[in-house]
Amino acid sequence: MARKASTQLTPLELEIMKILWADGAATVEDVRQRMPGEVKPAYTTIQTMLNLLEKKGKAKRNLVERAYVYQATESKTQARSHTLTDLINRMFGGSAEELVMGLLETKHLTPEKLAKLQRAVREEHDGTN
Repeated sequence: MARKASTQLTPLELEIMKILWADGAATVEDVRQRMPGEVKPAYTTIQTMLNLLEKKGKAKRNLVERAYVYQATESKTQARSHTLTDLINRMFGGSAEELVMGLLETKHLTPEKLAKLQRAVREEHDGTN
């Protein structure tokens, strides 16, 4: 059976998207120079990843003079929503409550953070945000 191409972001794609979200638009070399760490990925690696992001519908490119300029077509909020939905569906059977319980069980959600979350839920429900 053929595997369905993933629309989720790999770690390298996410780093590139962070640059596009911050800059708005960037060439391959712009992205390469902004990558974290002292050793930068090869130009061709960044170019390949940007082309994959375009195929996934996460970025678009326009030819400006002699270089392609890439822009994100998916916002950070949209990407976060898609990733969370995928995680909840695959790991927690579609249950956001199970995700929160998992965060509590692994101590990623402290009582202070839980209280803050409860206030945010109350405000959202009451329409007072």
